[in-house]
Amino acid sequence: MPKSVDNVNHIRTPADNNPLELIHTVMHHYRSRQFQVLRDGGHDLTHMESKVLGYIKHHPGATQSDLARHNGRDKAQVARLIKGLREREFLVGEADETDRRNVRLSLTERGLAVLQVLQQQSRQLATQAVAGLTAAEQQQLVALLQRVRQNFESQKCPP
Repeated sequence: MPKSVDNVNHIRTPADNNPLELIHTVMHHYRSRQFQVLRDGGHDLTHMESKVLGYIKHHPGATQSDLARHNGRDKAQVARLIKGLREREFLVGEADETDRRNVRLSLTERGLAVLQVLQQQSRQLATQAVAGLTAAEQQQLVALLQRVRQNFESQKCPP
């Protein structure tokens, strides 16, 4: 497969001095490289599908309603995601013993293996991303990003 060229994120603009635009660009590069590994390995998985698998890993037995609440997506969209993940054998579902209308989801071996690939890739990308930064600079970067996150979390969004 020929390597694609991402010209959009290589064009320098005045927004390069905007910290949030830079964070967005960094995250774009991170996600792009993370999911390239999955595509190359034959696991054509989207970002949202990986989030669903990660949620199920940390919340085994979660239902479609749990996922919809957590992700802020509508139930129909979540149902399509789950259906696709089940068809590709990343997830299995089992009827709830107390309410047969609810299906409790869990990862298959294949789903767990894909998440492990993502986690390994994430660690490698994190190491690559901070290459050349001292331990003190890495700590400073983390502290600054935490402050940015806290600023958003402590303030209400404008109407």
